[in-house]
Amino acid sequence: MVAIAIALLDGLSYASTLFLMAAGLTLIFGVTRIVNFAHGSFFMLGALFSAHWLVDWFPSWSESAWLYGAAMLLGAACSAALGGLAEWLLLRRLYGAPELYQLVATFGLSLALHDSMRWLFGPAEVFAPRFPGLKGAIEIGDGYFPEYQILTMALGPLVWLGLHLALHHTLWGVRLRAATADRGMLSALGVDAKPLMLLAVVVGCALAGLGGALQVPREPAHLQMDLNTGVETFVVVVTGGLGSIGGAFLAAVLIGVVHSAGTLLFPQATLVFVFVTMGLVLAFRPHGLLGKALTPQAQEQGIRFRLWPLKTSHFIGACAAGAVLLGLAYGAGDYWQSLVSEGLILVIAGVSLQSMMALGALVSFGHAAFFGVGAYAAAWVHLAWGWGLLPALLASIAAGGLLAVLVGGVLLRRSGVYLAMLSLALAQVLWAVASQWISVSGGDNGLIGLQLVDDASRGAFFALLLVLALASIAALRRFARSNLGSALQALRDAPLRTAASGLPVQAIKRRVLLHSAMLAGLAGGLFVAHKGSVFPSVLSVSTSVDFLMVVLLGGLHQLWGTLAGALVLVLAGSELGRSFDYWRGALGLLVMLIMVWAPSGILGLGRRDAQGGSHG
Repeated sequence: MVAIAIALLDGLSYASTLFLMAAGLTLIFGVTRIVNFAHGSFFMLGALFSAHWLVDWFPSWSESAWLYGAAMLLGAACSAALGGLAEWLLLRRLYGAPELYQLVATFGLSLALHDSMRWLFGPAEVFAPRFPGLKGAIEIGDGYFPEYQILTMALGPLVWLGLHLALHHTLWGVRLRAATADRGMLSALGVDAKPLMLLAVVVGCALAGLGGALQVPREPAHLQMDLNTGVETFVVVVTGGLGSIGGAFLAAVLIGVVHSAGTLLFPQATLVFVFVTMGLVLAFRPHGLLGKALTPQAQEQGIRFRLWPLKTSHFIGACAAGAVLLGLAYGAGDYWQSLVSEGLILVIAGVSLQSMMALGALVSFGHAAFFGVGAYAAAWVHLAWGWGLLPALLASIAAGGLLAVLVGGVLLRRSGVYLAMLSLALAQVLWAVASQWISVSGGDNGLIGLQLVDDASRGAFFALLLVLALASIAALRRFARSNLGSALQALRDAPLRTAASGLPVQAIKRRVLLHSAMLAGLAGGLFVAHKGSVFPSVLSVSTSVDFLMVVLLGGLHQLWGTLAGALVLVLAGSELGRSFDYWRGALGLLVMLIMVWAPSGILGLGRRDAQGGSHG
């Protein structure tokens, strides 16, 4: 019982930190309608700034409780200032943009901020001293609970009360809620919404920075804090309901307790429990605990999928030219052969995602789930039964399709951000399983020594990749012109009218997801054959984001967009990575520029269509 009581208190203390993050993200979303994927970066900045202030710059401050607290507030203020700058330079140019572009642009912001902080603070962890006056613990039975965590546990309710009073009993709060409900009407009444949105972002980032600073006495500040905490914050916000501060508070308590209980009872499956909790809540409450249906802010309506070149002869000519260029790359040596092979695999995975997003506006933020399952299936059947390349690829296709059949009914009941987060949850659960199920996946050691492709057959395998990549693009073109593709685009543009016309909406979505998952599974199998090994990282968030960037960099609605996007991403990752240590930050800047100034992608430069120009 004592262990349970301490675990419950620990969960409530952790819930306060989650709530500070979630409240800030909810406040920003409620006013700006932007889901800020970089929110974890402001949390990390608050922690790193406070820790360095106390350890490296002014160590004497760590001896006084007041000065220690002031250092934490300075960390929050630093995050607030950077948040205001980010709103002015980036976020206000994304107001009214489709959610997907906002997510990817703010992910680019997180890459840029991560490398900036690595340059500024260095890569090492920073261990700050414990909080003065709260270094002890209270006795609970035969156990102990840290005094400092009692302070953090009390801060969550106090922040919630303060936000509630500010939003309901101040002029700023009334205008903020009015901007959340109907920004256009507020502007018609003569109130400028821009300062309100700026202040909302500043306050939201300050709360994130304060949450990070409060962690300094409990754990070392490090450069992995942004992603680790950011993912769970998204879980809290989605579970509570987008835009609901009260929902975020309840969800933070729920997730905090589940996290602590999982750590106590099943430490290896804690992350699985967290995401399963979110899935169960959304199964019974589609918009979260206290969330409401969102008024559409930006639709993909009427956007035409660019099928150029239109003539078959042009298409064949483009394929032949690409084959010649790739042949030259193949002959340039092992390095370029490996680089181009990775790019072709990215093209196949990107097309699998593009078919869902471009034609059906079905946003998957966890497409690595199907890719990773296909990769592990190919590796496992090869190791267990000695299957060769082609049977292993068939197994990877079947594994991706089977996963789509199993989870499609749950995923496709949602749309927009909720669908994106549920797909992310699926990938994270599978990543946790792959990391812990060592007897099947090899855990962090992975499955290595695979011989699906030997040195003698590398040339044939390269040719196979080229054929499959071009075939996937050709299949996407045919799918866009088919009856099923037309029905999917109609469902995207006018969902209510499409449903009223008698089309089997869910059946169409499930079929598209099945095709997409099978192609992603194939890409995973090809990846294993190329690398000769597989690790849990194939299921990670970064893998899913790579697929998103491939699609969006080239152009979501451009037939050849994935090819252009893969070219940019692979070259940026290889050539910049060899000579420039902060290439991810540079890539983040490129992603932000493209999302703001060329939302139609690289292949859409110079064109103004229904997709671009409206929010640049």
